Amino acid sequence: MITSDEKYMQRCLQLAKNGGQDVAPNPMVGCVIVHKGKIIGEGYHRKYGEAHAEVNAIKRVENQEVLKDSTLYVNLEPCAHHGKTPPCSDLIVEKQIPRVVIGSKDINSLVAGKGIERMQKAGIEVVTGILEEESKELNKRFFTFHAKKRPYVILKWAETIDGYIDIDRSDSDKGIRWITHPLLRVVVHKWRSEESGIMVGTKTAENDDPGLDTRLWSGKSPLRFVIDRELKLPRDLKLFDGKISTVVFTGKDRIDEHNRRYVKIDFSKNTLGQMLREMYEMEIQSLIVEGGASLLNSFIKSGLWDEARVFVGNKTFGGGVKGPVIAKPMTNFCQFGQDRILYFHNR
Repeated sequence: MITSDEKYMQRCLQLAKNGGQDVAPNPMVGCVIVHKGKIIGEGYHRKYGEAHAEVNAIKRVENQEVLKDSTLYVNLEPCAHHGKTPPCSDLIVEKQIPRVVIGSKDINSLVAGKGIERMQKAGIEVVTGILEEESKELNKRFFTFHAKKRPYVILKWAETIDGYIDIDRSDSDKGIRWITHPLLRVVVHKWRSEESGIMVGTKTAENDDPGLDTRLWSGKSPLRFVIDRELKLPRDLKLFDGKISTVVFTGKDRIDEHNRRYVKIDFSKNTLGQMLREMYEMEIQSLIVEGGASLLNSFIKSGLWDEARVFVGNKTFGGGVKGPVIAKPMTNFCQFGQDRILYFHNR
């Protein structure tokens, strides 16, 4: 049977989801304040740089005096440092809230137990680990970013039922070879809106000329990344249209242009490690990799991935470019008419 603490923590998680990508690179956080079994204040972190969930929830409490006899629920440890906003743990101490229930501790070194310690020193009862796994799952991008010093990596591709992601192409054979139903493109654009960055390799950029935007969804487009080792990609590609910022990983020296940044890396050494480190420095908390086969296989072989989402369309190519193979059990799947989406996780 669910406890009252778990019930209110579930509400925190519901509220937190409203922040979405608007709060990145901060985590999604929701807060609920309860007085004598009744919710008297709710809030969530709405946008990076703006007030945190605890501040928004406390503001919603009409009678501030009852805070001294209330419990504050929050899915992530209240911060203890001055960043874009003052420390939330200080505000909780100031308002004399006697009990705080936390979903998971903050992994960020700027917090990492300091918020809990500050509240406990002020005599506040602090309860931790309520729906901890659910709290960590919600902010898996944030936790991966701080623990592994790289973005949370999602691999995505579409393949035919005979296992091909593309046909064999000649130099003049350009354009995307669609494999699944057109409505599934909306799903892809929704996914893009949920991540900080998106990446393709050289051949995919040249052959498919993708925009890598969210034109079929209302969300924000991610920062675009492309590999162009020799700087030979045509300048008229959609990736270089200037509408969205694009980062080009290259082995050459090149001056940045409008909405286009060039990052030089050493292609004779750990290429993926260098690129992910650059993304970490840019505070790219999550990355969706949309191909092609060589780039996807590089991530799989290196183990530098967290999720894979594979579309399987009800058609055949009979030959061409083989799709990547993941030697891990499928964790879930969804059926869309004659097409499927397979989900894998790199635990």
